[in-house]
Amino acid sequence: MTDKVVSFEQAVSWIEDNSTVLVCGIENIMLPDRTLKALEDRFLTDSHPSGLTEIHTTIHGMGEGVGLERFAHPGMVKRVIGSGFSFLKTSKMTAMLRENQVEAYVIPMGTLFEILHQTGAGEAYTFTRTGIGTFVDCDMEGGRMNEISSEPVCEKIAIKGKEYLCYPNPKIDVAIIRGTTVDEDGNLTVEQEPVNAGVLSAAMAAKASGGKVIVQASRLARRGTLHPRKVLVPGIMVDYIVIDPEQSVSGGEEANPSLTGEIKIPVSEIPPLKLDSKKVIARRAAMEIGENDHVVNLGVGIPANIPMIQVEELGEITSTFFPEHGSIGGVPAERKIFGVNRNPSAILDSSFVFPYYRGGGLDVTFLGFGEMDRHGNVNVSKFNHIVPGCGGFIDITHKTKKLVFCGTFSAVGAEFEIGNGKLTILQEGKTPKIVEQVEQITLNGPMAYKNGQELLYITERCVFRYGEDGLELLEAAPGIDIDRDILKQLPFTVKADHVKQMPEEIFR
Repeated sequence: MTDKVVSFEQAVSWIEDNSTVLVCGIENIMLPDRTLKALEDRFLTDSHPSGLTEIHTTIHGMGEGVGLERFAHPGMVKRVIGSGFSFLKTSKMTAMLRENQVEAYVIPMGTLFEILHQTGAGEAYTFTRTGIGTFVDCDMEGGRMNEISSEPVCEKIAIKGKEYLCYPNPKIDVAIIRGTTVDEDGNLTVEQEPVNAGVLSAAMAAKASGGKVIVQASRLARRGTLHPRKVLVPGIMVDYIVIDPEQSVSGGEEANPSLTGEIKIPVSEIPPLKLDSKKVIARRAAMEIGENDHVVNLGVGIPANIPMIQVEELGEITSTFFPEHGSIGGVPAERKIFGVNRNPSAILDSSFVFPYYRGGGLDVTFLGFGEMDRHGNVNVSKFNHIVPGCGGFIDITHKTKKLVFCGTFSAVGAEFEIGNGKLTILQEGKTPKIVEQVEQITLNGPMAYKNGQELLYITERCVFRYGEDGLELLEAAPGIDIDRDILKQLPFTVKADHVKQMPEEIFR
């Protein structure tokens, strides 16, 4: 044992009121939850530390009482900054945001990683063009997610005639990160993690700020025994070590080896998709991958089914799928562990993914939509009483040449009969997803079109394109009455002069 190895209670005992705490984790992957529990227990016992500012690049924890939910106590945090908050309607943190009990700001994931890079380099500001024209633009909402969040977290400035969003870099008092093995000196490896989650950038930002770094790992090694090539975070950046032998395995015991690259499983072991509206959308979307579209990004939800469409119908994966958390190649995993790939060919550090995206490295991306409107704007960040935020959505759509948005025409209670090459609507959904004006602009349709990006919107019953004349209906499903089932369901008119039929085979 060394002075760095402490109990969970000791690790969080020195955190003071009004500190800024940076936490790693991607939903329930690479989540340092036992450390967060110790912090929560301390607050519930003696009401300290209070007034915290919590920062996270990615939503950490997805479920009752874990991750970010451990901060959801009145007085514990005064401000929360992240790329998103929760997809769950039962989230206590989301309830606190709605009730204005805590200031809440969203910054795109890639911008947050860039802020950590710049903070780690001792720079005072981060400049970016990503997010201009969306809700994070300080001329619009400035990333503010409720009324109590009165000040934008950025300002807009001009540099040689171009507008940039300028973020002041924060002072990080403590970074809480996680890995697999740590030695007595604090050298950290992540061999059993399917992603790196930017933990090196987090540690560097904290050290440059004069802050501390807490590392949670599942096992402790003797100093000098770890291979230097396997060390991701060097011990000189680590202040406290906590060991949790029962640390949850990212992705689960069964899936983990195929996510980390330890083994490659036969793709045939992955169960096929059932024929429903989501599969229809994924099938039609998969047709938008051209022969030269080699590098493909997939968003959460329906788009994540596209690789399995290739496996089922072509017998193999024909594209390189590259989600924003760093797995390259293979087959993206199921929703509960979204963001990682089975059988990856490489795993890139999360913080370096977005520079590649911003440089135009993606050929096409497939993303979901919570809402879309007549202007081609898309909202995934705030709707229907949830505040999922934007995650990496704004970074991904910033420069990708072809943007394909996938979602059902309506939500809540929609029922269909699919088969024999056609679609029959048995019951319309109660909640429209195509609206006059989206609640929040996560993608600015007119601006993307002006930038030369191709915009398609695919639902189970039709396909739209945004072009020179605005939104246009391109295709309708066989079995659908265009006027009754599409045009009269819209709160606005669209161009529908040359509507083709969606391919019958996707309904078989």
